[in-house]
Amino acid sequence: MHDANSTEFDPQTLHPVVDILPEQKSVTKKGATMRLGRSRSSSRMTRWPRSCTERGDLGEHRHRYEINPHYIEMIQEKGLRFTGKSPDGKRMEIAELKGHPFFIGAQFHPEFKSRPKRPSPLHLALVRAALEFSQDRRG
Repeated sequence: MHDANSTEFDPQTLHPVVDILPEQKSVTKKGATMRLGRSRSSSRMTRWPRSCTERGDLGEHRHRYEINPHYIEMIQEKGLRFTGKSPDGKRMEIAELKGHPFFIGAQFHPEFKSRPKRPSPLHLALVRAALEFSQDRRG
């Protein structure tokens, strides 16, 4: 969609693919009012044994905007899969592009708890995908 946007940046967009959460529309005092999220995933990230339930990995996070549910089916038909969702399945938390070596978007912040000797699953997946890509190119 040519005019797709987030209502955070363009409240008048014709295609609000990213929209404010319905329960956030009436919030005027912003302090500590964002949705506290928690994710479950069928993502490629979970192929590795490390748990993905900590805050900053796939765990808790706070936000006001999300993928507009009216566009989810259309987006998935074009190859972007939602592989991480809230426990009730209503909120899209992780998106991956089918057929791409590494195209992953996350609603949460994996950098929050990632450390050099204990990387988040998302960072570890990125490094592993880069190594696989490098090895494939060398033949």
